[in-house]
Amino acid sequence: MILARVCSDGPMTDPFAALDELLPSLRELYTDLHRHPELSFKEERTAAELARRLEEAGYEVHTGLGGTGVAGVLRNGGGPVVMLRADIDALPVQEKTELPYASETPGVMHACGHDMHATWLSGAADLLSHARDAWQGTLLVVFQPGEEQGSGAAAMVRDGLFDLVGRPSVVLGQHIAPGPAGWVLTRPGVIMAATDALRIVLHGRGGHGSRPETTVDPAVLAASVVLRLQTIVSREISATESAVVTVGQLHVGTANNIIADEAVLEVNVRTFDEQVRDKVLAAIERIVRGEAAASGCPEPPEITSIASFPVTTNDDTANERLTGVFRRRFGPEHVLEAPLVTGSEDFSEFGRAAGAPSVFWLVGGMDPQEVLTAISEGRFERDVPSNHSPLFAPVVDPTVRVGVETLVTGALEFFAVQG
Repeated sequence: MILARVCSDGPMTDPFAALDELLPSLRELYTDLHRHPELSFKEERTAAELARRLEEAGYEVHTGLGGTGVAGVLRNGGGPVVMLRADIDALPVQEKTELPYASETPGVMHACGHDMHATWLSGAADLLSHARDAWQGTLLVVFQPGEEQGSGAAAMVRDGLFDLVGRPSVVLGQHIAPGPAGWVLTRPGVIMAATDALRIVLHGRGGHGSRPETTVDPAVLAASVVLRLQTIVSREISATESAVVTVGQLHVGTANNIIADEAVLEVNVRTFDEQVRDKVLAAIERIVRGEAAASGCPEPPEITSIASFPVTTNDDTANERLTGVFRRRFGPEHVLEAPLVTGSEDFSEFGRAAGAPSVFWLVGGMDPQEVLTAISEGRFERDVPSNHSPLFAPVVDPTVRVGVETLVTGALEFFAVQG
């Protein structure tokens, strides 16, 4: 959507003046993206639409970064390089919301809110382009693929993202949360957990179910491994520290009278501290290899990393600046400290690769009265669908507006202000 701009010799443009005019287009974008979700690194339609909107808003547009990533560059004189990021991939989830704009792709859904993230960033890009007389510097707008696989951010960096404008001065991003729409949640330091996903193959020796003495049964071995892994957190991690170890998949056997050759497990680990992370991963390897040896396996087990997300850590100074400016815009009653989130993100890969401060915050997206009532009655976890649920359905208003405002407010805080 092309917005009219105030003449450069007139009064400075209010960066939010055009938001009401823009909102109908953003609502249409959100419902369209929700209706047409695309899995990680397959976001061709999504990327094309977002690139088109950036071009229309006057950005220098780069596509195909990290596979299907899109970057827009808006140069507006000397000053800081501010990077704003949104992820764009969906999940392999069958939607159950019954929304009028529910997913039309069987088995695929925007169950984590990346459609809202993309809408927010597209709107912020439009407003900041419209109000170029209110700020100075270079804006780098990044629509990232493959966040759900934990590799999209690194892929975009490898493809030369920072060669476009140099390394950013600051990297900003946000995520929709199952909190009241209109609320903004910030947190200094660590805000989201690291995740490690492992695939473990246990090699047994198969045979007939009537002659177990001739086999090494991987089903029994897998059962021992699953139980023993649960002792890592309870017996090896201090009560003052935190970790989660989950065996999410276990596959073994093809029939009731066949002892299989192997068992395959997929394990998910969540930690908030690098030393704890290393300790948990080392314990998993020790236990798996030890149980395999105790069972007399003919081959050692295979342990392979299939996904890895770093801890998301906010720069304290930059977070304090953003929290202050959010409180001034939205009111202190709507800007709260975020809890530690056990979910994970690859957002911090950008700040780490750039050597720049980064800040990630949360924006509520649910009906405020429903959320507050559920909290007061102790039913929040049961009644308010969270990210990745097939029932996850943010309210469009005021969620779209608030998420655009937070990105624009955050960017302006770090740009050199014209005047």
